[in-house]
Amino acid sequence: MDLQETHSQAEQVMSAIFSAAGDNDISDIQIRSGAYVYCHTRNGLEVITKLGELPPLAVMNLVKFLYARQENDSSSAISHLQDQDDIEARLVNNKVADFSCDGFSLPNGRVSGRMRIQTHLSANGPGITCRILSDEIADLGTLGIAPDTIRALQEFMKRRQGFGLVTGQTNSGKSTTLAAILDWLRQNHPRHIVTVEDPIEYHYSRFVTVEAEDAPQLPAPGFVTQQEVGKHVESYKQGLKDALRKAPHVILIGEIRDMETMEIAIKAAQTGHVVISTLHTNGAVKTLSRILEFFPQEQHRSLLGRLSEILMFILSQGLIPTENGRVLNYEFLQNNSSAVRSGISAYDGAAKSLEDAIRHSGNIEWDSNLKNLLNSGKISHQAFQMNRMNEEDGDELLFISEKAGF
Repeated sequence: MDLQETHSQAEQVMSAIFSAAGDNDISDIQIRSGAYVYCHTRNGLEVITKLGELPPLAVMNLVKFLYARQENDSSSAISHLQDQDDIEARLVNNKVADFSCDGFSLPNGRVSGRMRIQTHLSANGPGITCRILSDEIADLGTLGIAPDTIRALQEFMKRRQGFGLVTGQTNSGKSTTLAAILDWLRQNHPRHIVTVEDPIEYHYSRFVTVEAEDAPQLPAPGFVTQQEVGKHVESYKQGLKDALRKAPHVILIGEIRDMETMEIAIKAAQTGHVVISTLHTNGAVKTLSRILEFFPQEQHRSLLGRLSEILMFILSQGLIPTENGRVLNYEFLQNNSSAVRSGISAYDGAAKSLEDAIRHSGNIEWDSNLKNLLNSGKISHQAFQMNRMNEEDGDELLFISEKAGF
């Protein structure tokens, strides 16, 4: 079978997946060797039986097909001149390969967003996870973040230096929130923003967004330089080091994965840059614990002292499934008072001072915000019970929800 025929069959498989899911807003596609295809939709996890169980060869052909659909920039154009079998060798050698590619035509005539692809090996053979990305960057005001929190985030991003973190588990909307923050910044303030991502998820316009179709395009006061790990830079660490030479005001690191990258990020924040990134943690307290885990015990005290000075905020968020779609809940710690700074510098993994500080100074506690979602009817009592952090407050919150009629 020649390459053109292989790609044609692979495209038919992808089209069949989108057709079978219909208009149910696919967020992720799960393709595994020797198994049915599953899709994450607004109705939950759905199985696509139409295609049957895909054999390993069909899945590998899909990998090659998706790899060939990488975004058409100059760097990917060079890679496309290379043998398509390179992706198979890369997968075998590294056991995993990440990249992004163009979207697909949908049954309703629209085109899906770009796709973030992770290919991997498993006991049954190669597997693929496709995340469907939105081509439009959401406005901060549409995400479910309170206006006071939005104003605080905007004020932090206008600073000359500081360190901010958006945290949460996979599929918690971190990338969407970060993109909304940066898009607001570039449209409203003269800032050079450098991003190091794996892969690039959103593309930022050069222009100010206008509502009128016939309005002239005006260049935004700020601009964004985007780089992708594995395509434009070798690693997050190298990308961050290179970013410092580009005269940036703001640096986005898609994810901090090791001690050296965290150390460079903190130093960059101390020396006149705003640095923002993500961690896979729930809550502000656990985020501090995760940062400490990167470093030897003997460095913790000095590290906490540095963080108490340069940390701007921790926004920890999650998306809660409901019948009407996913609802955002979050915890917000802003380092805007002596109580918060003291709580950070004195944190030892068990100290209550930081937890107490989250309840004051305009901060938002996860369970308190979750309770508000319950009492406003946005989530069910079952969703509330499944997603709260502090079990000790259960009886009190149960009484409140029952009294409210939920």
